Amino acid sequence: MPVPVKIKDLVDAFDWVSADGSFENAAYVSRETGKVYWKTGDVSLDEEELPVDLDDDESHVPVPSKRDLDLGRRLALGFVEEHAPDAFDRALLYFSKPGAYARFKRLLEEIGKLEAWYEYEERAIETALRQWADDNGLEVSEDGIESPGSPPPRG
Repeated sequence: MPVPVKIKDLVDAFDWVSADGSFENAAYVSRETGKVYWKTGDVSLDEEELPVDLDDDESHVPVPSKRDLDLGRRLALGFVEEHAPDAFDRALLYFSKPGAYARFKRLLEEIGKLEAWYEYEERAIETALRQWADDNGLEVSEDGIESPGSPPPRG
């Protein structure tokens, strides 16, 4: 029987794992309880210690990142192609250089599509995470186990 895990916990863990920075952020879902464990480097963000079998794929599954689910450049360009085709060449140019995402968001703000992008991205992330969970024997719910130790908000 699939183990329930809250979609909010998965999205938060996904954001944590996908965050750029100097730390090695990771999150794991227990295949037994559905609890999400957060870590950076070898340090737990929970008050409790990390399980010793955290790296065992039989007991815990690592939460994927934006890169793992191919939700970066491809998703952004797909959005522009669908919602602002006149800006596609400009967006494509942005993604050929570092710092693309900041320029991409400025472009969307200029053309009045930034909020639509956030909604589009949120739907795509939830859809991809639901598929990932299903592929890994987890059942996404709105009221699964509450996971303590959520990471600090991204800035």
